[in-house]
Amino acid sequence: MKSARVLWGRVPAPVVDVALVAVAGADVWLTLWDDTRPGVAPATLGCAALAFRRRFPLGVFLLTLPIALMQPVALAPLVALFTLAERSRSRPLLAGCVALAAVAGSIPWPLAGFAEVGRTMTLIDFVYSLATAAAPVLFGQLLQAHRDLARRLAEIEEAREHERALHAQAVLARERAQLAREMHDVVSHQVSLIAVQAGAMQVAAKDPNAKEAARTIRSLSVTTLDELRTMVTLLRASGGQATELTPQPTLADLHKLVESSGTHAQLKGELPPIVGTPAQRAIYRTVQEALTNVRKHAPGADARVELWQDGDHVGVTVTNTPPTRPSLSLPGSQHGLIGLGERADILHGTLEAGPTTEGGYRVRLRIPLSADG
Repeated sequence: MKSARVLWGRVPAPVVDVALVAVAGADVWLTLWDDTRPGVAPATLGCAALAFRRRFPLGVFLLTLPIALMQPVALAPLVALFTLAERSRSRPLLAGCVALAAVAGSIPWPLAGFAEVGRTMTLIDFVYSLATAAAPVLFGQLLQAHRDLARRLAEIEEAREHERALHAQAVLARERAQLAREMHDVVSHQVSLIAVQAGAMQVAAKDPNAKEAARTIRSLSVTTLDELRTMVTLLRASGGQATELTPQPTLADLHKLVESSGTHAQLKGELPPIVGTPAQRAIYRTVQEALTNVRKHAPGADARVELWQDGDHVGVTVTNTPPTRPSLSLPGSQHGLIGLGERADILHGTLEAGPTTEGGYRVRLRIPLSADG
């Protein structure tokens, strides 16, 4: 079944349309009641219009209605109805088109024969025509729902993969931070004691060889302590890839963050170069969390990241438009926003987050220019 679907998907769309036009033409040629020129002309036009069903589904359906009027069960209107149902999300429009097809299929042709057929038979024909016209609409809506579900599953899987990557990075960052604390609290303390004892030995020793050995020990201890402090700094600042040690992000990394966020986002404004490192990290994490929330909860929305300065305060505002697709039902505890609020409090700033009047969402961080965490 899956291989057949794959093979069908490889058939070019123009080939499918040409085949449908040919089949619909053969259907009209074999079963058309009115073989006069006034009857053949609209039937031919309706069959030829199927070649444009993907671009103008509603117009093509209207052009195929005369075929349903002159033929008991016509293929062309059913194909046009299926295409319209596959592409349209307007249920009233689809219901109206089904009713039109049923009326066209139940009215006697020519109209002069209405008295011979009678109202009862016409009503029976209308019920059968209604059921026949509803079938392709149901199939088209089913195919549309299948595509929507497949797209949502792909988005959910992508979001879960992104969440797993973030979780792995968070675990790695915690492990490195713990290792950095252990190195600083234990190893650094011991090496410092060695350096102090070596310095005391260097001062108290009378033997030149012992004095030189103490001096060497103290020099090596100081060098080791400096290297150890550098490693602790790198461990605390890292938390991304497992194969490298990278510093904490700054404002210079915002462009890369916005470009790789997976959303339609724009970065505007700039901040003075005197912004402190803690403030830069807070702004970066705020933008990162806001764009992640846009990606999770507002699919297809546009986002705007604005850096600004207000006197002795700086900040960033991330605003997104309403989603263009249904939001994913993903779990969210808003711990990210809570963490950003705590970070802002530490820096004596404020964080505001909430919906906009246009249906979007806004996150605004405001911190002192001289913030130092």
